[in-house]
Amino acid sequence: MAATANPYSSNAPMIAASILSANFSRLGAEIKEVLDHGCDFLHLDIMDGHFVPNISFGPHVTEGTREATGGKVYLDAHLMVSDPLKYAPPLVKAGAHNISFHVEAVDDPVAAAREIRKLGCHVGITLRPMTMVETIFPVLDEVDVLLVMSVKPGFSGQKFMAEELSKVRELKKRLRPNQRIEIDGGINHETAKSARQAGVDWFVVASAIFDAHDRPAAIASIREEIM
Repeated sequence: MAATANPYSSNAPMIAASILSANFSRLGAEIKEVLDHGCDFLHLDIMDGHFVPNISFGPHVTEGTREATGGKVYLDAHLMVSDPLKYAPPLVKAGAHNISFHVEAVDDPVAAAREIRKLGCHVGITLRPMTMVETIFPVLDEVDVLLVMSVKPGFSGQKFMAEELSKVRELKKRLRPNQRIEIDGGINHETAKSARQAGVDWFVVASAIFDAHDRPAAIASIREEIM
């Protein structure tokens, strides 16, 4: 597998394949294919049907994903849930290396980030399109990755919201060398270019890869635009 166990080991832009758009009847094969053809790590969208109007998967699929990769690939868990502190421990135990939670889901994001850090994983903060970027400024010192949603969270295949790149530009000014900016929603070879120009480091890609007739070509096309 041409993938990384630690995306923080390089400053190069990276592609995270979101398995939400994969065929779950053959998930292991789907994962192997996208990693073999150039994706750097995997993105896991955890949804509870309450914070967002969709239910996806949880620790069992996370554990299966870890087993499918032999524990050698970084698993980036994005928690779209109302109680991230409840979900984080079983997900880390199942193999998640990063836990990103929504600033809108907690009363005290600084305290939440510190509690998740105690689990021994990386920590990310996420904001929905309707949330002002200033909302996450108080927690910037506590997290490793800043995840900007460029669609309304809950479903893959939505249209990219280019106006969200203004948040990326603002966050880039405040970024430490060891932090990363990640974007999720509507990323393909066209939108990835503008996102990279705005300052994005990690690109979560779902349907643009898994729904592509030629997946290797789709991945290569995105890679060309972000390098």
